[in-house]
Amino acid sequence: LAVSRRHASDKLIKYVGQSEPVDSTLVIFERSDSFATIRINPPEPYDLLSRDMTLALTQRFKNLNSQPDLRTVILVGVADNSFCDETDGAEIPKLADAEVSEAARARQGLYDEIENCPIPVIAAIRGSAAGAGIELALACHLRIASPDTTFSFGQIGSDGIETSGRLARLKRQIRSDYATEIIRTRRTVPAAEALRIGLINRIAPEDQLLLEAESLARLISTMAPLAIRAGLEAVTRGTELPLAEGLALESNLFANLFATSDVREGTSAFLEKRKPVFKGR
Repeated sequence: LAVSRRHASDKLIKYVGQSEPVDSTLVIFERSDSFATIRINPPEPYDLLSRDMTLALTQRFKNLNSQPDLRTVILVGVADNSFCDETDGAEIPKLADAEVSEAARARQGLYDEIENCPIPVIAAIRGSAAGAGIELALACHLRIASPDTTFSFGQIGSDGIETSGRLARLKRQIRSDYATEIIRTRRTVPAAEALRIGLINRIAPEDQLLLEAESLARLISTMAPLAIRAGLEAVTRGTELPLAEGLALESNLFANLFATSDVREGTSAFLEKRKPVFKGR
C-alpha cells in the first residue's frame, strides 16, 4: 500500500511540477474543534478539478498529518449548485498522449490520498457531481447529498482522462449488477436512487446539508480515534486483500489497540458510568 501511494504521489509531482507554488484560494480550510471543513473553491464556473486544484487538494490532505488532534474532515463544494463537475477540459488539448495518461494517474494520487486518509472524510454533495466529481465523492469514506443531487456517469469509458478511478471505485462501493448497469447505460443517478443502491449514506435537505455533515463529524469525533483509524485501515486495505489476509489484518489491528491508553480509558469509563475522554494514544 505504501509503495502504491508513493508511486501515485511521484506521478502527481511529475505532472504538476515539483516546486510549483500552490494557489491557496482554490481550497478553503476551516478548523472547528475536532473536525475541519475543506471547501472546493475553483474559479467560475465552479466545476473544474483542474491541474492546480488537483495539486491544492492533494497538498491540503497531505497536511492533515500535521494535525494529530483532528478527528474528521468534511469535503464540500463552495458553489450553490455543484459539488464538483468534470475535469478542466481546457487542459486536455494541451497535453501530449503520455501526459494525458499521467494526468489521470495524478488524479488517482489525489483520490488515493483521500481514501487512505487515516481519519474519516465526509463528502457533503449538493447540486451535481459528474466526471471528476464522481471520483472525488467515491474516494471519500462517507457521502451525504441533498435531495436534488444528481450523479452523472455519462463519460465513463469515453476517454482516458475521465477514468482515473471512477469505474474501479464504483464497483467497490455498490453491488456489481448496479455498477454494471450504470456503467453500460452511462446514465444520471438521482439522490433517492443513489441512497437505495448504497452510493450515498444519507440524504439531507439542502439548507441542512452542511449541518448534517457537521453533526456526523461531531458524533465520530466523540469516539475513540485510534479505533476509528484502525477501522478505516481495515476497510481500505482489507478490500484489496484475499479474505484470509483481510481477517489477519483486522486481528492485528484489534490486538494493537489493547496496548493503548484509550482502551483502558474506555473500559474505565464504562465501569464508572461516565463519558470517556479519549486522547488518541
